[in-house]
Amino acid sequence: MTTALITGATAGIGAAFARRLARDGHHLVLVARDKERLREHATALHDRHGVEVSVLAADLAADKGISAVEKRLSEREHPVDLLVNNAGFGNKGRYLDVPVEDELTMLKVHCEAVLRLTSAAVAGMRERGRGGVVNVASVAAFVPRGTYGASKAWVVQFTQGAAKDLAGSGVRLMALCPGFVRTEFHERAGMDSGNIPGWMWLDADAVAGAAMKDLARGRSLCIPDARYKALMGAARLLPRELLSKASTTTGRRYGPR
Repeated sequence: MTTALITGATAGIGAAFARRLARDGHHLVLVARDKERLREHATALHDRHGVEVSVLAADLAADKGISAVEKRLSEREHPVDLLVNNAGFGNKGRYLDVPVEDELTMLKVHCEAVLRLTSAAVAGMRERGRGGVVNVASVAAFVPRGTYGASKAWVVQFTQGAAKDLAGSGVRLMALCPGFVRTEFHERAGMDSGNIPGWMWLDADAVAGAAMKDLARGRSLCIPDARYKALMGAARLLPRELLSKASTTTGRRYGPR
């Protein structure tokens, strides 16, 4: 039976991946900062699906936390077959309104942690000739909109580039780019999500399901839901300057308050 490690596993998309993978019979390693919450989720998943669920409390904004997860991913006796890099957050405010320290923390979690954990996992996967990595990005990666979008654009470019380098190795890498998902994300960031139209919201379980299907198909990029596929397709056709203006307008309308 295979083992999956999920970061940011106690809420939102991470929790949805945990439910989906446990239902499919995968053993799990759940990673997040809140140890008590991790234990509650682990117990619930074990009791419902009968899979082994271990927990690892780690803060991916700190070297110590990243190193702890790297160590688990490098274990040879109990290898991880699927890594889901889901941990992330948003900052409230526009450029220069957010302290540089907070921006650097975001880059630590969204970029450095993703790079280090992916590398730790893929090294063993390539030796075994099998494995998969899902790096959770966002449709924000495709529009010029602040450090969050820039960090997610890095995730997409890194993942697709690594996927190409690993072609034929048996290891699959995929960037997952959802739109607005009903999770704790906006509340934690202090963002007002009440003005976002209902049609723009996605269900976390549906997002996880779409991601697993696209990973099985060998795709290096997943944009779940036809509505967002159409939106991103249209965005690619717009001139960069016009796209930037539209992104800024949308951010003021639907972004942090």
